[in-house]
Amino acid sequence: MKLPKIIPVFPLSNFIIFPKTTVPLNIFEPRYIDMINDSMKADKFIGMVQPKITKNFNDKKLPSLHKVGCLGKIMSFKEADDGRYLIDLKGVIRFEIENEINSNKKYREFKISFENYLDDLAEKKIDLKFSDLELIFKDLKTLFERRGFIINWKALEKQSLDETINALAMTSPFSLEEKQVLLEAKNLDLRKTKISEILNTYTYDQFDNTTLQ
Repeated sequence: MKLPKIIPVFPLSNFIIFPKTTVPLNIFEPRYIDMINDSMKADKFIGMVQPKITKNFNDKKLPSLHKVGCLGKIMSFKEADDGRYLIDLKGVIRFEIENEINSNKKYREFKISFENYLDDLAEKKIDLKFSDLELIFKDLKTLFERRGFIINWKALEKQSLDETINALAMTSPFSLEEKQVLLEAKNLDLRKTKISEILNTYTYDQFDNTTLQ
């Protein structure tokens, strides 16, 4: 796979995509309609990056972005009757932002590096009993259920370990800052550890006075 060196970036708040996960997106802002049009004519790649939270709501400047994001590829595309674009975006590989590119386009473009995340492209299948995976994530499962999230664990059983962990990390009821930490975790083992660490920070009050231990 030939990876781009410069990508258009969609700095969408409250949204993170992980490698090997697919999410639907509803595109309606004119600048991002332009971005999707340009991407569809080229390699179908766009970058998803989380803007940093700012306390200055009157700041007119472009938002600062987290350094690490995820490259996504448009897997399906449909234009709605009202002009919106409905796309399915699949996470491919994480990247680090090097610098912003000045252009006359309405959307932002960045020079990026994939050097630290090339393992995201590996297709290694990790053998693991799903009962072991369910045991690892029993606390996460409790959190999902307490928050009213329904997870089809049998469907996850059909996926690879990295697909499963990334899907759970992306859909978990964690804060966006916590999800950014998971996105930046170097490898799968570290992401698994970080999930456990984040779960341990949740107090018993958030679980209807039921402890996780």
